[in-house]
Amino acid sequence: MMKRLLIAFGLSLVALAPARATLKIQSWTLDNGAKVLFVENHAIPIVDLRVDFDAGSRRDPQGKAGTAALTNAMLARGLHASTSPFSEPAMTEAEISNTLADTAAQRGGDVTQDYGGVGLRTLSSAAERDKSVAIIARLLAQPSFPQDFFERDKARTLAGIREDETKPDAIAGKAFWRTLYGAHPYGQQETVATVEAITRDDLAAFHQRHYVANRAVISMIGDLTRGDADAIARQLTARLPQGQPLPALPEVSIGPGREERIAHPASQTHVMLGMPAIVRGEPDYFPLLVGNYALGGGGFVSRLMTEVREKRGLSYGAYSYFVPLAQQGPFEAGFETEREQTAQALKVMRETIATFLRDGPTRQELKAAKDNLVGGFALRIDDNKKILDNIAAIGFYNLPLDYLDTWTARVEKVTIEDIRRAFGRKVAMDKLSTVIVGNTK
Repeated sequence: MMKRLLIAFGLSLVALAPARATLKIQSWTLDNGAKVLFVENHAIPIVDLRVDFDAGSRRDPQGKAGTAALTNAMLARGLHASTSPFSEPAMTEAEISNTLADTAAQRGGDVTQDYGGVGLRTLSSAAERDKSVAIIARLLAQPSFPQDFFERDKARTLAGIREDETKPDAIAGKAFWRTLYGAHPYGQQETVATVEAITRDDLAAFHQRHYVANRAVISMIGDLTRGDADAIARQLTARLPQGQPLPALPEVSIGPGREERIAHPASQTHVMLGMPAIVRGEPDYFPLLVGNYALGGGGFVSRLMTEVREKRGLSYGAYSYFVPLAQQGPFEAGFETEREQTAQALKVMRETIATFLRDGPTRQELKAAKDNLVGGFALRIDDNKKILDNIAAIGFYNLPLDYLDTWTARVEKVTIEDIRRAFGRKVAMDKLSTVIVGNTK
């Protein structure tokens, strides 16, 4: 069994050319409200799936940042027994792990700002597939959150936070989100105090409220028929309750840029600039994507790298990127530099961004960005896992089903004027906040 699984996984990198040529995403909604997205691919005997919910960190209770992540991490620590119509016994963490290992399945989980969920990779043969899917269905609906495991996982989380409090990059990252988003849920960051405030009952309540059938987004790709996929989706959500509407989140406020300086003895100063900018799925995405490749997303061919590193030797690297989210995700630019060069490098970074906002990319930069993005698109969907991540995003953020089919054409259509207008709408020098960790002079 394991040998067969390893061979199949090895083939996954080379067996998807037919899927790339005709990546047809099928989508439907179950009677319980769950959304399903499915790509049929019989190249290898594997099924990859995800079940995501509006259960990301933006839904953490006030003052208890870390609840979403702890809830997700503990889904597989133990299961309650279930009564009719399933009549299933309770299971321990070891029994869950052994059952998945017996079917050569791999379980995963993920929590972002917007969503949280569970993933599975399994053989497509009915016996192994059905057994592993049944375990995932129970993890989603019947976690027992054992108190002893809760205390263990909480202690691990606290240890990780305390370690991060010594690292300048982690300090800068948390301060960046706090500075940009303030009291908005995107600004909540795990601290020792917020995690210490979380109880086991908080996890149970969070799970009951957010892991519900009518907000489930089920994404699948693999060796299945449409009928198989529908049956799996029903199996995954059969035990889940219906959820009540969630409260609307506050609007993201974009005010004047602020600066936060945090002293740290590290030899390198860590600098981050940014502002809330882009909602997933909005029309400016492709002009921003292409333009940012030229500005700071293209590595050694990007303008920030040229100005900060190549011309002046102020840093090993400088970057920028956009993070599209359900609400305005950030535009972020940054670098690390020797402490005594902090002011000079920051000045160059700001001047380079300001020039780009005014003029946009050159024709040569535009062509290089398009050539790289279009030429590299196949690498974004060259195995089942990458395709699964893409269709999960399409499902959760309600993107068009032909999003991947039209991706390269939309990149090709971008003009210099499109980029200037999009950056003008989304990035403003007077609204860029700055976080500096290290040399605060």
